[in-house]
Amino acid sequence: MALRLVQIAMNARDDAAVGRFWAEVLGWGVDSEGHGVTNLEPVGFAYPGPTAVCIDVLAVPEPKTVKNRVHIDLATTSAAHQADLVARVQELGATPADVGQGDVPWTVLADPEGNEFCVLEPRSIYRDTGPIAAVVVDCADPREMARFWGQAMDWTLHKVTDDQAALRSAKGVGPYLEFVRTPDVKTVKNRVHLDLRPYPGDDQAAEVVRVRALGATDIDLGQGDVSWTCLADTEGNEFDVLTPR
Repeated sequence: MALRLVQIAMNARDDAAVGRFWAEVLGWGVDSEGHGVTNLEPVGFAYPGPTAVCIDVLAVPEPKTVKNRVHIDLATTSAAHQADLVARVQELGATPADVGQGDVPWTVLADPEGNEFCVLEPRSIYRDTGPIAAVVVDCADPREMARFWGQAMDWTLHKVTDDQAALRSAKGVGPYLEFVRTPDVKTVKNRVHLDLRPYPGDDQAAEVVRVRALGATDIDLGQGDVSWTCLADTEGNEFDVLTPR
């Protein structure tokens, strides 16, 4: 029994516009499963699969008020590629963002609704991840996040220190999931959260029971009667356990 990270869910006032932005940035296809939901995945991708973490953009009425605790890092292959990507995403509507990063080799930007993301300098570790190098989660205790998420999912733990933890699909493909220590305290519902799925043939309810035993807690976001279960990890970060597929 295990869960796998299959997508991130990103809140937006205008899901279609934000979805178009990210599709252009990533070179992915755009679809929709219904009003207020824009689905993004690589062209020709067989969902769900380990080579990509897809994106669902979900329409919500609330505006963004604080820095997101979950963001995307984009991979580049050279200094020229990084510069070109920064220029291209700004042409698409991204704007520079100051999150206190100081003098760093990566570039911090925000999408048209203010969702922060980074365009990284070339790093060999991300040479085969695809356009998304990592999904990054702010936290107080990366070691605790590594314990919880390492046991909740079947992804492999690649690194854990007091300041950072990194996991990746056991298949050795796709982006990393990283937890980075920050002093910020979570104050509102995350506008970006993780969606997990059991494997075909596994039991969703049993997986929910298992992650509760690891420290997850039930949360009510007004989701009503839905097929997924809304939970929070040990630092209060929301995530969903979807049905097997």
